[in-house]
Amino acid sequence: MRQRRFLPSIKLLTAVDAVVRHRSVTAAALELDLTQSTVSRLILTLEAQLGKELFTRERRRLIPTPAALRYQQDIARALDTVQRATMSVMTNPHGGTLALAVLPTFATRWLGPRLGEFLTAHPGVAVNMSTRIGRVQFADEAFDAAIYFGAGDWEGVGQMKLLEETVTACVSPEFAAAHDLDSIDALAQLPKLHLESRPTAWEDWFAGQGGTAKDSSGMVVDQFSMMIQAAISGLGVALLPDYLAKIEIEEGRLRPVLRQSIRVRGAYWLAWPLVKEEDAALAALREWLSQICAGPTP
Repeated sequence: MRQRRFLPSIKLLTAVDAVVRHRSVTAAALELDLTQSTVSRLILTLEAQLGKELFTRERRRLIPTPAALRYQQDIARALDTVQRATMSVMTNPHGGTLALAVLPTFATRWLGPRLGEFLTAHPGVAVNMSTRIGRVQFADEAFDAAIYFGAGDWEGVGQMKLLEETVTACVSPEFAAAHDLDSIDALAQLPKLHLESRPTAWEDWFAGQGGTAKDSSGMVVDQFSMMIQAAISGLGVALLPDYLAKIEIEEGRLRPVLRQSIRVRGAYWLAWPLVKEEDAALAALREWLSQICAGPTP
């Protein structure tokens, strides 16, 4: 049985969460659509319920205590869980719901266009997607599964390989007209665009072309969408996964350089917490992904 004295109201919890995040009663009030005096009163009410001060008062500022900082982290996770559960009931009251964390560009350019097929085949399942660049913490975030790029070395989770990565070097038509791109030696002298999560990609690409990377200078970005835009703007040579390069090449925004579809280290993986192993909705997603990833290269 849950004891109510240890369960402050949502209104109190959202108030302290907002104030700690913003370090400002004014900003918290704007976010919550409340007056500043109401937010201050909610903080005082929660402190009285806890029997602890969560903030020190310096002039007109509220400074969160170490206890408040720890408390806010736990509150934020709990509020996220409640929000996702509520969305699940509202959007799909009779079926399973999957909360899926996906790499941003993979979500919009690969998974998103195909997801309708899965939802049509499984009308009782709803999928809620959030984008994440790094690995999620399943213990702290309310996700049922995640798609990530790596070597398949994520310990303590279930996982399934989806796709190997093959890449194609691409440049804008204007860049191609202004530079010599006929050999790997010529390309090695040009500015190259790098992705933070693929530190060995250019090394693998040059090896796949039968050469060696001699100069790795160039811009570093954290998402492929930024790399594509940088290449279109003529800032350098982009190394794109084929599922992205194909679109940009077909639509004339970029042109391929030298041999295409070079295999590089790493792959796309579906991972899930072991406690979700038998989840019916997740099992359906795994089966569908295994089917579409086993066919011709998407």
